[in-house]
Amino acid sequence: MNARNCCQITMRADANTGRPASRVHRVGELAGWIIPSVTLALLPKCPVCLAAYVALATGVGISLPTATYLRATVAVLCVGALTFIAARQLRRRFAR
Repeated sequence: MNARNCCQITMRADANTGRPASRVHRVGELAGWIIPSVTLALLPKCPVCLAAYVALATGVGISLPTATYLRATVAVLCVGALTFIAARQLRRRFAR
């Protein structure tokens, strides 16, 4: 008897477990690319603008040196997240 179901629709298998990837997992992967990319693209280049955005969003004012450090930290975190996601994708592709 053949245990394989040929008529089933197969989804992309997860590289680590071999199980089909769920829709929630795929949406999470996509959000992992979109959120840091959009944050990096919309991050203001001017510390004064960043301080104004923080004040508008939270009602709390921050100093210009704090805004400068915050901007640099957010930029480094976004680039780091994108690098990590890209490295994970490359590792999965070469593992197959």
